[in-house]
Amino acid sequence: MNDPNAIDSEALGPYLEAHIPGFKALESIRKFPSGQSNPTYLLQAGSGRYVLRAKPPGELLKSAHAVNREYRVMTALKSAGFPVPDTLFLSPEDSPIGRMFFVMRFVEGRIFWDPALPELAGRSERAAVYDAMNATLAALHGVDVAVAGLSDYGRPGNYYERQFSRWKSQYRASETTHLDAMEQLIGWLDRHLPDDDGLVTLVHGDYRLDNMIFAPARAEVVAVLDWELSTLGHPYADLAYQCMQWRLPNSSSFKGLGGIDRRSVGLPAEADYIAAYCRRRGVEGIGNWIFYLAFSFFRLAAICQGVYRRALDGNASNPEKAKTYGSAVELLSGLAMETIGKGA
Repeated sequence: MNDPNAIDSEALGPYLEAHIPGFKALESIRKFPSGQSNPTYLLQAGSGRYVLRAKPPGELLKSAHAVNREYRVMTALKSAGFPVPDTLFLSPEDSPIGRMFFVMRFVEGRIFWDPALPELAGRSERAAVYDAMNATLAALHGVDVAVAGLSDYGRPGNYYERQFSRWKSQYRASETTHLDAMEQLIGWLDRHLPDDDGLVTLVHGDYRLDNMIFAPARAEVVAVLDWELSTLGHPYADLAYQCMQWRLPNSSSFKGLGGIDRRSVGLPAEADYIAAYCRRRGVEGIGNWIFYLAFSFFRLAAICQGVYRRALDGNASNPEKAKTYGSAVELLSGLAMETIGKGA
């Protein structure tokens, strides 16, 4: 059976040469195995290495896989001095590969797939990586969206109310079975939606360790990747999403920090990480933390359900891995209700 994610290099090469200054002689296209939303490819050309990120093939959920938004926000952030890859070209929908895509420069560096950082030698090195990740998040939330030309990058109004409605709708559109914990979580969130407190920044939407490239020999974030879920929204959504992931079991496919003795390996406690972020952002502290965490579990569960549904429909980026995401929905919603029950 033909791979729906395959790209015809003979058709793509001349097209890129015509649209990207300096691009020459496309030699190979290799799809990255990671990622379940927008398929991403390494392009090896005579002029160097590039990365192509495309919409997946097939019928897609409304408003999903907006690679044009990724291209726009990355281009703006590069101009603002924030660490992202150089963006080079955005294609229309009627491209030679039959879907919209964009091309960016390949960035050399390290990607850490396990948040426990087992490949690093000492406590201080691990602590430095987490401190750099914290500083980069605070810097993102400090970007002046008006100066960056992103004032219209999100809709006005209560961010959590808007996002809850969107992801509940996405979940219902891709739902394959009834899950008690997910229904309980949806009900709890609906009853506890916070009032709009007026906090608005650019948010990444999927801010986690493996969406960053670190410098080869130092703890510096040189590029933040995967901006598909970015928008104007509430800054604590990014912070809670990251801390939520740390609560997931390290043995799971999510590679969280659950069960890891953080202090013994040099990683910050959640409270210390939050305090460092607050210090950098000049805020006293964060209230309503349980809601922010619960919402993060819910949104990730809804995303996983969408990935699982695409696997069943035959247009997932990594079909075999995507099929395992169905069980993740129950895990995530169960952990959310457990977090709500404990109140921490």
